[in-house]
Amino acid sequence: MKRGGWIALLLLAVGFGGAYFWYKNQKKEADGEPHGTALKPRVEMSSMVVTNMDDERMDMTMKMLIDNPLPVAFKAKQVDYKLYIDTTLIAEDAYRKTIQVESDDSTLVKMPVRLYLKKLVDILKDLENRGVDSVDYRVKATFDMDVPILGERTFSVNTDKKLPAFYIPKINIQQVDLGKVGLKRTDMAVKVDVTNKNKFPFRFKDTKYTVSVDGDVVAEGSQPDPIQIARNSTTPVVFPVTMRPNKLDNVVWKTLFEKKNTSYEVNFSGRIMDEKGNDSFDNSLFKTKVTGTLADLKK
Repeated sequence: MKRGGWIALLLLAVGFGGAYFWYKNQKKEADGEPHGTALKPRVEMSSMVVTNMDDERMDMTMKMLIDNPLPVAFKAKQVDYKLYIDTTLIAEDAYRKTIQVESDDSTLVKMPVRLYLKKLVDILKDLENRGVDSVDYRVKATFDMDVPILGERTFSVNTDKKLPAFYIPKINIQQVDLGKVGLKRTDMAVKVDVTNKNKFPFRFKDTKYTVSVDGDVVAEGSQPDPIQIARNSTTPVVFPVTMRPNKLDNVVWKTLFEKKNTSYEVNFSGRIMDEKGNDSFDNSLFKTKVTGTLADLKK
């Protein structure tokens, strides 16, 4: 073999030898760590951002900072993750986009999380009873990774972060007042109570709503100006509503003679704005539905 070939083999052997001794050293460090992260990607929860909420579910974006301590780049084909509040599993999903992180570098990944509120009922009640205003969110993530030299590996890592506990606002209709009545336009005022169990105030912005009677939309309205909602209390709010043309007679008839058997549904939507710009829920879309019969409403 020519001299150049021997030199190339020697350099290759030195490279593999160095990689082997590095691996053995890192493995020793990993065995001595409480979480054994020396040979794994390091994961840190940056924030949880609520993007959408309604009466059944809450959609959030979980921002995860993934750090690569390895001397080589790695590629994760998939990340499976579970989200816990305290010790209770509340959501699990998979991020199926390829994540590639160069050696000694990091990247921010946005992972979707959908929470169904039925799973949160007992947790929120417990937090409320204890007067808790912040809670530990914990993520367990499993990476299916392809690492040069080491080959394909599966790594599990845990991370946690204390974030504000967020209670979804509740809207209850208290009274409906009939205002100006006309052939083409009839105005009403819907008086509601907005209950905010959070330790901080917020504002509703770009609020829109529709009123349906027996499945037929009869009125609608909007409140573009911000509505201030006090913290840890119930705030009365009046929403102006305009009856659609030719709907008044039917609603009046059912109110007078069929109110116990006539259903109504009010759909609200708007955006929640935080005065301090907390990005955990600032500008998140909020939707809720209030149902009942006309007999439930005060006139």
